[in-house]
Amino acid sequence: MVPPRLFLRKCRARRSTPKVADSSKQELTGGQLLAATLIFRRLLAGKVIAADEKMVGILLPPAVGSVLANTAVTLMKKVAVNLNYTLKNDDLNYCIDQCGIKHVLTSRKFIAMKPVELDAELIFLEDLKDQITTFDKIVAGLQAYLLPVFLLERLLGLTSIKPDDLLTVIFTSGSTGEPKGVMLSHHNVGSNIRAVDQVFHITAGDVLMGILPFFHSFGYTAGLWLTLTLDPKTVFHFNPLDARTIGKLCEKHGVTIVMATPTFLRGFLKRCTPEQMKTLDLVIVGAEKLPPELADAFHEKFGVTPTEGYGTTELSPVAAFNVPPHRAGDTDQVTTKPGTVGRVMPGAAAKVIDLDTGDDLSVGQDGLLLISGPNVMLGYLNQPEKTAELITDGWYNTGDIACIDDDGFITITGRLSRFSKIGGEMVPHIKIEQLIENILENSDDENPEPKVAVTAVPHEKKGERLVVLHKPLPPGISVDDVLQKLSDSDLPNLWIPSRDSFCEVEQIPLLGTGKLDLKAVKEMALQKFGPDA
Repeated sequence: MVPPRLFLRKCRARRSTPKVADSSKQELTGGQLLAATLIFRRLLAGKVIAADEKMVGILLPPAVGSVLANTAVTLMKKVAVNLNYTLKNDDLNYCIDQCGIKHVLTSRKFIAMKPVELDAELIFLEDLKDQITTFDKIVAGLQAYLLPVFLLERLLGLTSIKPDDLLTVIFTSGSTGEPKGVMLSHHNVGSNIRAVDQVFHITAGDVLMGILPFFHSFGYTAGLWLTLTLDPKTVFHFNPLDARTIGKLCEKHGVTIVMATPTFLRGFLKRCTPEQMKTLDLVIVGAEKLPPELADAFHEKFGVTPTEGYGTTELSPVAAFNVPPHRAGDTDQVTTKPGTVGRVMPGAAAKVIDLDTGDDLSVGQDGLLLISGPNVMLGYLNQPEKTAELITDGWYNTGDIACIDDDGFITITGRLSRFSKIGGEMVPHIKIEQLIENILENSDDENPEPKVAVTAVPHEKKGERLVVLHKPLPPGISVDDVLQKLSDSDLPNLWIPSRDSFCEVEQIPLLGTGKLDLKAVKEMALQKFGPDA
């Protein structure tokens, strides 16, 4: 059954139970969430969104208001496109143009904080709220609480939705180029949610902390639609770096599940207390590599070991995950291996192939990771050639280098785009970054953001030259100290950057998801060390 129809049933089943809340103290039960959704749907369909409009933009951080915007648009059988508010106007307008968006739902409060100039009409939720009449409330109340669900979904036309119909378009971050619109179907997102539920055994007693933005596929699937189609309640906060507020919300609402990135966990470690996290039972991280020392420190302080998973926007996004034994149910199998991203999700398959020949590789060999299954996207919006380039016979080319062990656990060893070819050898940027981050670790530094980014610029003799962008070094540590410790490690000499390849910067460029903005990092390196520098 497609997610919108499951949403109706779950709201009806949880009509008197808190379903969504946020840091602005808004809280709705399942019944109230459905009624509010139907009211906004009624206002949008009757006065704002034309029948021939296929896609509607949403420019809002994760909160109850953005949940309502997404559910209202989806119940109109339109495609909700959550726009990345960390992008510049030109990139936002590129996304709007690609989707043919005419209206963008947002709020006056948000626009006051994040002014934008968009090639679409802004519709403010506050203005819609002022238009709600008593009649609207009565109609929505009757539909939400009394009308049989099978009649309601027919009234709304939801029974005509097919599993492969488009649910959303999520634009990739554009970290290495222009954003690409990833088309995800109802089946893509629904299969991801079923897999997560099947493996982690999500219950009605669980409370999720929703801090990932809905323009990010992890936030959209696991933060938004998992909440709407399964039993748990979710508490939203708009700023994933605001660890102090997140800690207070976790304590107040009894949060049991947090889905985040390692960058955000560092903030929790610095600013949250064990008392605030006492109900925490499951921490799932993705988007970047989980350093073992971070996992150990988190467990030592909060009693929960973060669980690493893996995915991409094109995979809806979850592809693989580790499962803590206490969540795995009755099984004799090994369900988690530190240092890996776990096994491929139920219903999907994974393999690695030789970079040069394309031949399948055997257990334990490093190669290009391919994934197939119901989570593989429909394709890139308006880019059939790019789609065909990355999906062959149902197998999606992740661009990641990995190996798979005897038990099926996947270890990501690098990103194809994050290697340099120096002296004929593949040099991994990520490993060098992690070593330097460890060297610069400062217990007094409360900023969880990355301190280092490694990239490469063209070099006349070697082909490429490694460049290290870094924030101001901690007291008592110099570039020479960093180089000495790199030399003392197990890094080959070829992998160690030269002393004159270090460049101090005020800030390491990041995307709204907390990941490195590789495009901006590259541009900064080229300005300093490129051929035209």
